[in-house]
Amino acid sequence: MADPDIDAETVGDAWLAIARSILRSGAPSRYDGLPILELENVAIRVRAPRSRDRIVDELGDPSRLAWMHANFTDFARVPALGDARSYASRLYAYGGTERDQVRWVIDRLRADPATRSATITTFEPLLDSSYIPCVSLLDFWIRDGALCQVVYAHSIDFGAKGYGNLVELAFLQETVAESLALPVGDLLFLVKSAHVYDTELAEMRRVIAAPALSA
Repeated sequence: MADPDIDAETVGDAWLAIARSILRSGAPSRYDGLPILELENVAIRVRAPRSRDRIVDELGDPSRLAWMHANFTDFARVPALGDARSYASRLYAYGGTERDQVRWVIDRLRADPATRSATITTFEPLLDSSYIPCVSLLDFWIRDGALCQVVYAHSIDFGAKGYGNLVELAFLQETVAESLALPVGDLLFLVKSAHVYDTELAEMRRVIAAPALSA
């Protein structure tokens, strides 16, 4: 594939790199009626995704990380998203059924390590009437003996939530890799709208300028 727009070692490196790019080159736009700076059709590669990340631990908001972790692990509906079904319920009980998509991916890759169709979705068209999940497609494959992941999102807020998305996607990748007794490979994150809300611009400039990052 062509070189990604962001090529980073860790999820923390990726978060700061895309945030810098948005602040430097993003175009003014609006999302849900709110002003943003936006980059379109961004490819972010993380070469060594890990769910525990020094940069995220140091600079991320613990409450936002906890909220995102609950979204990926708790089956309860999400009040902040209009009582939409959580990512956990979509991944592990798709469509309100007992269909565990993550287990299906593991079984599919175990049965055929060369498969290119271990692909699952969080989009539930028969249930999603207003909220459309930002992360909608997750594709797993084994390359060079490692478990890799390709993810598509229609939009990601890299001010308040993007680092949490990266952490939880890395955690999911670790889970699948561990079940297959494989090392974790790279994570490719394809984002149609990578943005920062205007209300977060000052905070993101502060985060990027943090002295500890230059150490």
